[in-house]
Amino acid sequence: MRLGALKPAEGAVTKDFRRGRGHGSGNGKTAGKGHKGQKARSGGMGKVGFEGGQMPLYRRLPKRGFTCRNTKKIVAINLRHLDVFDEGDVVDIAALQSKGLISNPRDGVKILGVGEITKKLTVQVNQFSKSAVSKIEAAGGKAEVV
Repeated sequence: MRLGALKPAEGAVTKDFRRGRGHGSGNGKTAGKGHKGQKARSGGMGKVGFEGGQMPLYRRLPKRGFTCRNTKKIVAINLRHLDVFDEGDVVDIAALQSKGLISNPRDGVKILGVGEITKKLTVQVNQFSKSAVSKIEAAGGKAEVV
């Protein structure tokens, strides 16, 4: 295969069609724009969403609610799920991902106090609930905010 021998597929390349080049071209005079009217003029198509003076769709539909741009998506994990770790392990976001407890940490991970923990663990995540901190420390572990 030589680069000089490459050719486009059959029918892939067509000659540019030149409009408005006389009656003999088959597309002369009005050049496919019909007779007069808005669409025949230069710059004749209106704004995006303009419906000829009719109330546009984006103004007809009701607008409700508000989405704050500054909100953070926090992934919550219950304390009972931390029993998959061994005694004395350091539980951080990478460890939670490797065990399959979270897939995407998004903007942070929070440990909630649902369930019981029986092992001494050092947990290092972004947030804790008060009950989760008390249960982790009662089991002999540490709750560290990263």
